[in-house]
Amino acid sequence: MQPHNKIVTSTFVKGSKHNEIIAKMNRFARSADPFVFAIDFEGSDGFVYSPEEADKLGIRYYFEGYSKEKLHPAKPIFSFPVSPVDFSIYERVFNKVMFHLHRGDTYLINLTFPTPVSVSVTPEELYEISRAPYKLLFPDQFVVFSPELFVRIQDRTICSFPMKGTIDASLPDACNRLLGDEKEFFEHNTIVDLIRNDLSMVSTHVEVKRFRFLEMIRTNRGDLWQMSSEISGILPEDYLSHLGDVVFKLLPAGSVTGAPKEKTVQIIRENELYKRGFYTGIFGFFNGQSLITAVSIRFLEINRQNVRKILTITHDMVKENPDAAAPGLIPMVFKSGGGITAKSDVNNEYREMLQKVYVPLV
Repeated sequence: MQPHNKIVTSTFVKGSKHNEIIAKMNRFARSADPFVFAIDFEGSDGFVYSPEEADKLGIRYYFEGYSKEKLHPAKPIFSFPVSPVDFSIYERVFNKVMFHLHRGDTYLINLTFPTPVSVSVTPEELYEISRAPYKLLFPDQFVVFSPELFVRIQDRTICSFPMKGTIDASLPDACNRLLGDEKEFFEHNTIVDLIRNDLSMVSTHVEVKRFRFLEMIRTNRGDLWQMSSEISGILPEDYLSHLGDVVFKLLPAGSVTGAPKEKTVQIIRENELYKRGFYTGIFGFFNGQSLITAVSIRFLEINRQNVRKILTITHDMVKENPDAAAPGLIPMVFKSGGGITAKSDVNNEYREMLQKVYVPLV
């Protein structure tokens, strides 16, 4: 395969904001100027700021050590009661998705739900006490503490680390159960193949360097084993002049969408109860030489207007939780989900969706 002469932007979503974000990312990267950014799931909203601009706006971020701030070691005791959508509601949407899977419209679809939560600490405090390799606090909008790297770019090498496959670490022989699960294997293999194809659109010499390795995730609601793979490629020599185009060409992230991507996004739009917004988009940091980005999962919606909308939608759908009405708690919405295939079991998928409603503390 010959090196690309020009990287063409994604056709997923186009608009003035879309083009503005791409142009700004290209300009910063071309000048080797650092920037922090976030892009929503639809690719139609987001921001790109210099570190100085982000600091003035109160945006806080952490990318494997790229951060101006000190992490606070204190871990205040906090309440985190959840009010999940009732199983019958989940099952109804699950069955609609399963219809498309059996018809062959999609082979894998990431189905997500909003879960109302009540929190006894502020979003800023949640950001401080959480422990994740990739974190972002966008004041009055959202806080995300993601375990999943999207792409890392350094010296023309682009690497992606799709994360698919989760199991409760307390279960007997949990690692072998996850590695031996036929459904999880199919789901993970499908996403690896999708990401490999995505990287081939912007790079050459694409290869899977590590396949299905496990990592422990420690949370306030129990430990989880998470399965990932590593895929890499080589970018054109002038990629920095088109860095924004490179990023948008890969969107939306395959691990939180499904395959085939375009049709699966359509099914997601038609069947999920809400608009994802910045959830399952991406966020990242460019230090002047290299780029590191993460998938916006493990996500708390704190925008009051969006929270009210979701609470209104789910008012008659959630399980009653008396602890959620305790005084002093702040209403927020946690967004989570998982990959669904034709082999999926509705009970297991509902359980996994709720297992991902957590704050990583260790």
